[in-house]
Amino acid sequence: MAVPKKRTSKSRRGMRRSHDAIKHTAAVTDCPHCGELKLMHHICESCGAYRDLQVLEPKL
Repeated sequence: MAVPKKRTSKSRRGMRRSHDAIKHTAAVTDCPHCGELKLMHHICESCGAYRDLQVLEPKL
């Protein structure tokens, strides 16, 4: 069973975790139907549309 030989320092641990706080801002676009912000390749939460198809009922 693999066990680390040395203890990981706080600096190395922090450098490894530095990418955990990155937000997904590049994958956000406007919905062509309602204009709300949505993630790319996801169903719009406000109008329920995906690629010119009405997938879900719109939330009121």
